[in-house]
Amino acid sequence: MVTLESRETTRFEHRYEAGGRVSRVRSRARPLTTADVPEDWRDAPLVLLAPVIDEVDLRLAAEFTDGAVGAAAQGWLRAVGRDGAVGPRAWESSRPLLDKIQALFLSREDIRGQEGSVVEWLQYVPIGVLTADRDGALLFVNGDRYEVRPRPATETDPTGAGDVFAATFLVEYQRSADPWLAAAAAACAGSISVEGEGWVAVPDRGLLEATLKEYERSG
Repeated sequence: MVTLESRETTRFEHRYEAGGRVSRVRSRARPLTTADVPEDWRDAPLVLLAPVIDEVDLRLAAEFTDGAVGAAAQGWLRAVGRDGAVGPRAWESSRPLLDKIQALFLSREDIRGQEGSVVEWLQYVPIGVLTADRDGALLFVNGDRYEVRPRPATETDPTGAGDVFAATFLVEYQRSADPWLAAAAAACAGSISVEGEGWVAVPDRGLLEATLKEYERSG
């Protein structure tokens, strides 16, 4: 799977408070455009567009005509103030992207102030997911809504859990063609990833499969 994100010079400072995460941008990466996509990537079977601060051109979704394209949309829903503070912004250009992707991933944190539009976005695409941390997630399949129960975890570092969820979902959905199984696997992978610091906590296939079996038995 190809994941398009521009992080090489983007630097965030995160602070977790009672009301949620407070973020500040210290530096920003150069935007990714269609010119940045290597020719041999254009036939990738899976693609995840994952902007962190509006640095991925929406038109990239149309470059991968032979594969499934998903979008973790948080970066298009963020604005940066003069002091680098990250806050919400209205996503007014969503439709061109939604017309081109097969799956949309959002978190409860991403959508502050736009709750009225979110269900419309998630129901517009074939697969939509709204993650809600310890409360699990909502899965939308062809417009119908289902609840995905959480897997309990001891949280150490929640940064990146949404990206892990989205990538796991796309990989598992390609393997099984079962959105409910994909959502369960993604819930497990995301919860495991918060139990350690950084990417070292992201589970491998063996750990994920074992955790998924326990998750299914507990349900």
